[in-house]
Amino acid sequence: MRVIALTGGIASGKSTISSRLSQLGASVVDADLLSREAVDAGSPGLAAIAERFGSDVIAADGSLDRAALGSIVFADEAARNDLNAIVHPEVRRLAAERLATIARNDPDAIAVYDVPLLVETGVDHDFDLVVVADADAEIRTQRLISLRNLDPVEARRRVVAQASDEERRRIADVLIDTTGSLEETEAQVDSLWADLVAGRR
Repeated sequence: MRVIALTGGIASGKSTISSRLSQLGASVVDADLLSREAVDAGSPGLAAIAERFGSDVIAADGSLDRAALGSIVFADEAARNDLNAIVHPEVRRLAAERLATIARNDPDAIAVYDVPLLVETGVDHDFDLVVVADADAEIRTQRLISLRNLDPVEARRRVVAQASDEERRRIADVLIDTTGSLEETEAQVDSLWADLVAGRR
């Protein structure tokens, strides 16, 4: 099995790439979904978050109030680091489980680990290839404002809270430019997939 890491900053178009790779036949493991599982209601992860950040980040139904937590961690680097120290080890454990299952079921699979914070967390895995969804910080900020209706100050705060464009580009084996049309992005993904299937990558 080959394992491809897919990363990119917030609003970089990474989900578009991941979705296309899945359509083409990749087995996708999504770190964002795993991070939600890691803090499900009743989980040890959620209990640790409540202990660190207080009951205000827990919704009435016992689940995580993501908006309340986000307003804290995107404005405070120390708080963000504390959250990461709770969530990331559990996400890594869950990801390793998922990848092991894929390998057992199909030793020839092409697995994609969709991991937004690859640079920030230094995920400990010997990936066969690192693919970066590439759109510069200003474009991503504008996307957050126009597509997700974020306040401009909050949008910039979320972009700046992550690794820089240069840091992500440095670890990339493949850059997929997501600043054009959907069709242009998907054409790049299709080309990458053809190379992967043919063994050129």
